[in-house]
Amino acid sequence: MSRVCDYSGKRPRVGKKVVRRGKAKRQGGIGLNVTGVSKRRWKPNLQRIRIVDENGTVRRVRVCARYIKAGKFTKVVNTKKKSA
Repeated sequence: MSRVCDYSGKRPRVGKKVVRRGKAKRQGGIGLNVTGVSKRRWKPNLQRIRIVDENGTVRRVRVCARYIKAGKFTKVVNTKKKSA
């Protein structure tokens, strides 16, 4: 299962984490030195929710939290009753 939003197409982004050491020149040092660069990923905040489609069918989708917060979907309400 890929980490991709079904609607916005958001997916993990890649980048680098840069570690620096030293004191900045403007603070009286000799400058910052890069001591390490490692890869990292930013993952989207995906949630699995049940929605009602335009056709009235209920289906599960993986969508980012921003789309859920914006109210772009009609969520399905659970109508099952708990048995005592």
